Amino acid sequence: MKTEEILARLIAFPSVVGTANHDILDWIRTYLTRLGAKVSVLPGPEGDRSNLFASIGPADQPGIILSGHMDVVPAAEPTWSSDPFSVRREGERLYGRGTSDMKGFLACALAALPALASLPLSRPLHLAFSYDEEAGCRGVPHLISRLPDLCAKPQGCIVGEPSGLRAIRAHKGKAAARIEIVGRAGHSSRPELGLNAIHAMADIVAEAVRSADALTKGPFDGNFEPPYSSLQVGTIAGGQAVNIIPERCTIELEARAVAGVDPSSLLSDIETKLESLTERGFKTRWETFSAYPALSLKENAPLAVLLRDLTGQEPLPAVSYGTEAGLYQAAGIDAIICGPGDIARAHKANEYIESGELAACRTMIEALGQRLRA
Repeated sequence: MKTEEILARLIAFPSVVGTANHDILDWIRTYLTRLGAKVSVLPGPEGDRSNLFASIGPADQPGIILSGHMDVVPAAEPTWSSDPFSVRREGERLYGRGTSDMKGFLACALAALPALASLPLSRPLHLAFSYDEEAGCRGVPHLISRLPDLCAKPQGCIVGEPSGLRAIRAHKGKAAARIEIVGRAGHSSRPELGLNAIHAMADIVAEAVRSADALTKGPFDGNFEPPYSSLQVGTIAGGQAVNIIPERCTIELEARAVAGVDPSSLLSDIETKLESLTERGFKTRWETFSAYPALSLKENAPLAVLLRDLTGQEPLPAVSYGTEAGLYQAAGIDAIICGPGDIARAHKANEYIESGELAACRTMIEALGQRLRA
């Protein structure tokens, strides 16, 4: 099948993050099995979602992983010009949810596989397709934990997030949490009889602002914009009416950390502050719903040199957004980002990828196969 045909099939599956993904997974599994790949479906703890891992070539030898996620963000924007789950072609552009982020890369890997499967590979090529990346890389840790049972330790992992097919050596890590405070409702005319959850949350927000300001003092890494770790409160909700003491208040906050800093540690002072509210009679809940480490691959690492040779471009030092690559590196596998499309087109209406970008990516993957042959 041609790359664009495969992409159209993948886009037609509305594999929105947080939902069952058996349909798209079964189609990919059938396609790979027909080509002779060794395929493993790895169910996640949710029960209705799974990762997929496939290999061609001798899996007992150290090879290269092509990593991508099957899920996409919702497509509820009212400004879509066509059905987001049906590819629409307009000149060189192919529109649809996930075309750039990142079913375009999946399509390239799948389209290149027949050519790669015909080669006498001395080292394997692996495909690692995950679920719920858009919810904070929730699916791929379960896949990574199974790798020792599936293959020899890989030499490296290429995560195909949209990068204009220019490799990226580093990104920030992230930790995100949801905080809930429960107080006691009552009439606003008798504040001493209630416990105002919004007022209590104001102390937590103030602590978050203090922590965010402190991060601007460093440590610094000039490869990032901004060159320091960051923290923010992104959502807040609470209260029913102005004359009711609010019983409940919830916020969501995140920290993004430069390499060498544990992103979860940036939230520790806020969590300690939250715990102190129990002494005042409040009930509290802390839920970490996203956490992944930073990526930092050395300029002269073999994987960086390989991608420079395959793309003809020097890898970029860093980007500030995050990917699954940091989790592979934390597991002892060198990782780098390189995929077709543009991250600026993702997560918005009329997302698209260009046919030339798909062709260039497929050519890169086929060239990688030549590096793995006997």
